[in-house]
Amino acid sequence: MIKKPELLAPAGNMEKLKMALIYGADAVYLGGKAFGLRAFGGNFDYDELKEAVDFAHKLGRKVYVTVNIFPHNNDMEKLPEYLAYLNEIKVDAMLIADLGIFTLAKKYAPDTDIHISTQANNTNWVTVNTWADMGASRVVLAREMSLGEIRTIREKSPVELEMFVHGAMCISYSGRCLMSNYMTGRDANRGSCAQACRWKYALVEEKRPGQYFPIEEDDRGTYFFNSKDMCLLPHIGDVIDSGVDSLKIEGRMKSVHYAASIVKAYRAAIDSYCEDPEHFELKQEWIDELGKVSHRQYTTGFYYNKPTEDDQIYGTTSYEQTSDFVGLVLSYDEATGYAMVEQRNNMKKGQEIEVFQPTLPGYRMILDEMYNDEGELIDVAPHPQQLVKMKMAQPVEPYTILRRDI
Repeated sequence: MIKKPELLAPAGNMEKLKMALIYGADAVYLGGKAFGLRAFGGNFDYDELKEAVDFAHKLGRKVYVTVNIFPHNNDMEKLPEYLAYLNEIKVDAMLIADLGIFTLAKKYAPDTDIHISTQANNTNWVTVNTWADMGASRVVLAREMSLGEIRTIREKSPVELEMFVHGAMCISYSGRCLMSNYMTGRDANRGSCAQACRWKYALVEEKRPGQYFPIEEDDRGTYFFNSKDMCLLPHIGDVIDSGVDSLKIEGRMKSVHYAASIVKAYRAAIDSYCEDPEHFELKQEWIDELGKVSHRQYTTGFYYNKPTEDDQIYGTTSYEQTSDFVGLVLSYDEATGYAMVEQRNNMKKGQEIEVFQPTLPGYRMILDEMYNDEGELIDVAPHPQQLVKMKMAQPVEPYTILRRDI
């Protein structure tokens, strides 16, 4: 029987964590308020970290906490207390890139598994096995690896392996970038990346300041550092057959809509393949789902070939998507057929909306009957996070996403 890999999802805050788990993730990774590489991702304070672990464990799922900065001396003072707290609340693993933090974690969090972050540039089986010999239970592979290289590591390494399958690609090797530091003073390797690689650039000659020359032969400049997003769902069979233990989705700073949609698509594909690999068929509805959330054009990255200019986006830094998240179902009354919905985008009577559910089949309906929190019949819900009572065409479950086509 084929081994089903873990589906690992990003959780930038508590709502994203709940949505990722409810829509099918086996585990989530998240950061505390310090020591992780997404300082602007929302993140979790001490009480929220415990709440997150408790919520996940009640569902039989796991929580991994990123402690993957490259620390300086002044970071070391508070690290022991933080690591001990993660151990105390029983997080399932810590993601670590730095040898110093690794050493402290072995001392102050002895009961917690250590996963080696992709930031550690894990690109060969000797490195992977060295981390395992030192006590790591899992190694996250670098994104700059081919399918063949991953298979070789799997053959030579008994430790758990995790790989990225979906999300943004960094222009720098395993995220070890200094552009943000030089251009904004924000240290990418300590959690404050400004994503300077996504900005628009033109060429300036030293003796002609202020005179901008386009790098491409047009007058728009170019986004020549701007990579397409990784997407391996169409190749899920090859991914699973490589023998890795965990499939990781990037995107702690992405939306709730992103977390739910991408997780559910990969959940369906993984389950379908593992149930019957011989007769597996890629469904168009899974591919369509990936286009409904904000994303750049997709690429397979390094998985099959070394990236070329076709894997970059030169003309724009903008994202694309085919649907808007307009409401989140909080509760449903089976007796009356009404749902309580939290508005997330402008909703109007007469619009067709898609009902996207965690476990029940989705459907489409015309938005016909809405009431505000004072019980008044309304034609439009314009206020952010406004509570609306809405007549539903069919039953819905909590955490259902309502969205409309763009």
